[in-house]
Amino acid sequence: MKQPKIRRPDPYQDKARELATAAGFDPDARIERPGARSMPTWCTFLDAARDAAIAEARQEPVAQIAPQSAEFTNSPLKIFGQHDQKTIDQMRACMGVGNCVAGVIRADGHLGYAQPVGGVIAYEKQISISGVGFDIGCGNMAVRLDTRYDDIRENAAAILQDIRKVISFGIGRTNAEGAEHELFDDGDAWRESDMEAYRQKAVGQLGTVGSGNHYVDLLTDQDGFVWIGVHFGSRGLGHTSATRYLKAAGGKDGMHVPPAVVDEDSEIGRRYIAAMQLAGRYSYAGREWVVDRVRQIIGGAVTDMVHNHHNYAWREKHTIGGAERDLWVVRKGATPARPGQRGFVGGSMGDDCVILEGVDGEEAKASLYSTVHGAGRLFGRMQAKRTFTQAQMDAWLQERGVLLAGGDLDESPMAYRRLPEVLAAHCGSVKVLHTLRPFAVAMAGGGEYDPWKD
Repeated sequence: MKQPKIRRPDPYQDKARELATAAGFDPDARIERPGARSMPTWCTFLDAARDAAIAEARQEPVAQIAPQSAEFTNSPLKIFGQHDQKTIDQMRACMGVGNCVAGVIRADGHLGYAQPVGGVIAYEKQISISGVGFDIGCGNMAVRLDTRYDDIRENAAAILQDIRKVISFGIGRTNAEGAEHELFDDGDAWRESDMEAYRQKAVGQLGTVGSGNHYVDLLTDQDGFVWIGVHFGSRGLGHTSATRYLKAAGGKDGMHVPPAVVDEDSEIGRRYIAAMQLAGRYSYAGREWVVDRVRQIIGGAVTDMVHNHHNYAWREKHTIGGAERDLWVVRKGATPARPGQRGFVGGSMGDDCVILEGVDGEEAKASLYSTVHGAGRLFGRMQAKRTFTQAQMDAWLQERGVLLAGGDLDESPMAYRRLPEVLAAHCGSVKVLHTLRPFAVAMAGGGEYDPWKD
């Protein structure tokens, strides 16, 4: 049963009332509308109020990094696994800005843009634009079909080629089939995020996968059933949103720069949160479209589904220092894993993936109920291309019985940690429910650089 839509209080009501009064109207006077409920006069000034707020925000001077309050200095940092000192130093630098309450580095962590990938930071009444990153809402989705691998084994290569024909991989791509979604009719979401101008581009890009480490996997579980797994995010919508608000907040793009942290109730903060939530919904819609389109190619019905972001910020309650606090938990390359919450975590190209579940305990609390989002890089993209050969990658995949369409050496399995080793560092906070072995992987081809960072 579809739940009724809960009407959100409009953050621009006060400004709309002010404009109505300035125009000589009683803001509370009712306006009759034939065939519809009457409404207060101030509602007719909402668009003007929103436009005024946007204009004011764009004229604000860029924010300066304020000294960190004493109550937020030296907040606890929990580190899982082994990391190079640069990654740890980057995380400590992030935690030295804003109302930081606690931080975590996951075992798959490595250097990222301003905040480590695999880094989790909890803020009080603030959110980090840098922490969420450029690929807002990037995440994983996996579904199990009632189709058995043995029934499609002989057709796996043809299925993989059909996926490459139907699904758009690479940068700057649009979806040839024209995916539709109710998200594009939510005018409030597009206005509140100030992303109205990008709506038509977003329509065309919905359901495109991109490049880099983004993929469509076909896998089989311990019972012989086929799973579809995908990894990608909000494409150009998220990147454009992040770039816009990073600039508005006075932040910088780069590896070793301070994070751009904004107050949740500031004009920039409110608009960024609206943009992040819009991009998150867009990411979910895109992954759902791709998974269903691949399901149609394979045939069969969905019998289970796991879906989660790993580049996002959530309002959550956590007990820190013996007191429960309402916090923004910013996860960059980290999967939420509250007790009983399931997640899909991929390995490297052609490596095993898992469906896992969060468990309760002190380690889970210390991890801010977060776990890994993948195996984690050992070699950067350029370093991987200099270190490994195509013959080595082909031999690795052939030994595992994995068919590959697309991909390049920067995503070579040898450039990554092994997922079981990474998960071993988190055995006290998650348990593995299913191990999924890939038999076919579709990715963008060589030479495709994905600008939607992190």
